[in-house]
Amino acid sequence: MQLSATPYEERLTAPRSWWLLSLLAGVSMALILLPFGTLPMLGGLAGGTAVAAVVASSYGSVRIRVVGGSLIAGEARIPVTALGEAEVLDAEEARAWRTHKADPRSFMLLRAYIPGALRVEITDPEDPTPYVFLSTREPERLAEALRAAKAAA
Repeated sequence: MQLSATPYEERLTAPRSWWLLSLLAGVSMALILLPFGTLPMLGGLAGGTAVAAVVASSYGSVRIRVVGGSLIAGEARIPVTALGEAEVLDAEEARAWRTHKADPRSFMLLRAYIPGALRVEITDPEDPTPYVFLSTREPERLAEALRAAKAAA
């Protein structure tokens, strides 16, 4: 497997506030189980917090990578030779492409809590997907990694 010239890897982790919400979910479960006694209440606190934390962690476990001549975004694997120009989007433009400018055929890896994004055209004529929209904290660095990987391919 050939590595790209500028390797890139990013994990779109959940924001810190979601971990506080996980704790609050546990407290809510504890309050629901309070009439049944102290032991069920403590079990509800631990269990509710753990379940909410697993949900937050799994939502924030998606990765974006440029490796081996491919863009890997979540479960999508796209060869860089099938990618066109990458457009770095600021927060306002990213919101527009998530809403009224969005094409329903596009592949979108959205995380609303991440303001920046990258939109990459798909140039493969056999692929009906017009573009890939990726929420990313470092759109310029991802665009540079894609350019470097295309130059190396």
